[in-house]
Amino acid sequence: MPRRTFSLPKYRKHKASGQAIVTLDGKDFYLGPHGTRASHLEYDRLVGEWQQNGRRLPDDGHHNALSMAVLLNEYRKFAKHYYVKNGRPTDTIYGIRAMLKLVRKAYGHTLAVEFGPIALKTLQNQMVDLGLSRRYINDQTQRIRRMFKWAASNEMVPFEAYQRLTTVRGLAKGRTPAREMPPILPVSDDIIDQTVQHLSPVVADMVRFQRLTGCRPEEVCMVRPGDIDMSGEVWQYKPRSHKTEHHDRVRIIMVGFQAQALIRPYLLRGDEDHCFSPIDSEKQRLAILHTARKTPLSCGNRPGSNRKPSPKRQPRSHYATDTYRRAIHRACDKAFPAPEGMDGEKLKQWKKDHRWSPNRIRHTTATEVRQKFGLEAAQAVLGHSSAEVTQIYAERDLMKAADVARQVG
Repeated sequence: MPRRTFSLPKYRKHKASGQAIVTLDGKDFYLGPHGTRASHLEYDRLVGEWQQNGRRLPDDGHHNALSMAVLLNEYRKFAKHYYVKNGRPTDTIYGIRAMLKLVRKAYGHTLAVEFGPIALKTLQNQMVDLGLSRRYINDQTQRIRRMFKWAASNEMVPFEAYQRLTTVRGLAKGRTPAREMPPILPVSDDIIDQTVQHLSPVVADMVRFQRLTGCRPEEVCMVRPGDIDMSGEVWQYKPRSHKTEHHDRVRIIMVGFQAQALIRPYLLRGDEDHCFSPIDSEKQRLAILHTARKTPLSCGNRPGSNRKPSPKRQPRSHYATDTYRRAIHRACDKAFPAPEGMDGEKLKQWKKDHRWSPNRIRHTTATEVRQKFGLEAAQAVLGHSSAEVTQIYAERDLMKAADVARQVG
């Protein structure tokens, strides 16, 4: 099998006419007098469009001949390189993969131009039958539209193919049998305090720091001394990466006096070292075990003497959001143990009802800030560009509405 080459078509001279020439997909293109600047610009334009179109020439019949399987594969390759942050794929890519699999199974054998509103509604109904939530179905519907918008911008399908899909509305709440997910509510400080007692000291401080600042879980995981500006009375934490940086937005997290006192011991390290490290947490865990040791030092293993030379699992330099969440879930299982004898689905549901995730801490902080200082203050603390997004995180202060009803109604 011949090896695939990624070299560019050559800029050549046509001896008979003296013109520059380039061959794309077996077709010759004359560029003007050989060696002139105009011919080189024309070469750059043609080859650039050829590369942008997937190393093929756009033609009048291409729109109608493109199969859905080819479109899905081209979009997969685009998404693989586009939805990346700091060298790692973002969570968006997993939703896109599920969307591609769904569309390929039902419509992979059809032409892309034949995929219209009826096909999109059919996929919506299939997802409803699979028991997927309404919000997830709407997200997947939007991803399909976004794929066709990308294809239209690259002249792979006519613009009308994307335009037709925009007429399909998302599933409305209460108007469809799709499963509804419960809203994400704040977690009370009492529950946080009970859970923190069963966390390692490092993770417990991560929870407290997030509660005081209202930062995102990934932002508390990546905090470093060099990211904190301590020149002012209130410190400013600027994460090296954040959720909306691709929109050219700046994220600044204010660190108050309580949060400063909490994180100050963790700043005694290099500017590029992470403050909250699993390495430190493991050292603390081993130190606690050593303090509680009952076997004399003259018997058994001494600290560090029974280590493997190359263990398969080693503590990382910083926590990931997944490990941070799992640590909290394990602490919840200890803080709120299930009744004896409970097993199976009942035990699974008990754990689900009594576990909370770190993103709910952000809701708690947002609700408190909104009640005390208003919606605009909550928007500033959370770093949202729109107050509507803050409304989702900050529960409305019903106490004010109750006071109005007392006095007016």
